[in-house]
Amino acid sequence: MTVRVMLVDDQVLLRTGFRMVLAAQPDMEVVAEAGDGVEALEVLRSTKVDVILMDVRMPHLDGVETTRRICAGGQQEDAPKVLILTTFDLDEYAFSALKAGASGFMLKDVPPSELLAAIRAVRSGDAVVAPSTTRRLLDRFTPMLPASAAEPVRPEIGRLTEREREVLLLVAQGLSNGEIAAQLVLSEATVKTHVGRILTKLELRDRVQAVVLAYETGLVRAGGGAGA
Repeated sequence: MTVRVMLVDDQVLLRTGFRMVLAAQPDMEVVAEAGDGVEALEVLRSTKVDVILMDVRMPHLDGVETTRRICAGGQQEDAPKVLILTTFDLDEYAFSALKAGASGFMLKDVPPSELLAAIRAVRSGDAVVAPSTTRRLLDRFTPMLPASAAEPVRPEIGRLTEREREVLLLVAQGLSNGEIAAQLVLSEATVKTHVGRILTKLELRDRVQAVVLAYETGLVRAGGGAGA
């Protein structure tokens, strides 16, 4: 199945480079391009897209707000997935985009093979922020989040079983499925099932959003510790 990709970046040369890389792949097609968020939203009204490669800093409407508007529809099955491309590692704008609903982020100088793998992963519903990167992101930027009082605790948290809550806490600490399986003495398949149920019950797109929610609701504190 061909992955329909949209490139959103105000730098034409960068879009050209990404287009050349993607065009060489038999399972990918660049179906649209835009130079800023306003143009991207307009194009999306008439173009079917699977994955959007989204720049963060653009004129008129930046990548964070554009991502928020694209992802506002929730978990629609055919909604495009957003992969943030940023120039700087641990860019606070990229983190804000993850909060807004993006499925992950990568640096613009990422090797082509990693970019292609990330696009395929996002298309399949996975997140592309490695556990170690998730941990560093949250340790650095959670203090910048609004006070928890401004973020109402979601009642869906109460729907989680004790085991699911335990798995969520470990996900929020940046552990991979394999690490969680080893710590809880479970199979990776069982952990994957638990993660899937957590995402469904909390109406989240992926584990990145689950991590952000765990911090915002106080389940864990910056630094990876469990909350009260």
